[in-house]
Amino acid sequence: MSRREQLEELLQSDPDDVFLQYALALEFVSAGDADEGLSRLAKVNDQHPEYVAAYFQRGQVLAEQGRTDEARDALTRGMKVAQQVGDAHAEREMSEFLETLG
Repeated sequence: MSRREQLEELLQSDPDDVFLQYALALEFVSAGDADEGLSRLAKVNDQHPEYVAAYFQRGQVLAEQGRTDEARDALTRGMKVAQQVGDAHAEREMSEFLETLG
């Protein structure tokens, strides 16, 4: 059974598990299906807006796809959320990555 299949199976028993949703999104990205991964990361952002890591990963994948404006938007929103939840480390990482986008 592949990692993706394992994650999908786990999600069947706990469909609201944000970490499983996030991990599955990253699995799609790793497998070369960036569009599906981005769609799933966006869903994590919508359903669990406090899950900071999804904003950062989404911003990185968008940047890799040459979708710089969308990447900036995801990172900016993620930085605001990180600030609200008190995650200074994530906020700093996203800020530094945002600076590399110009």
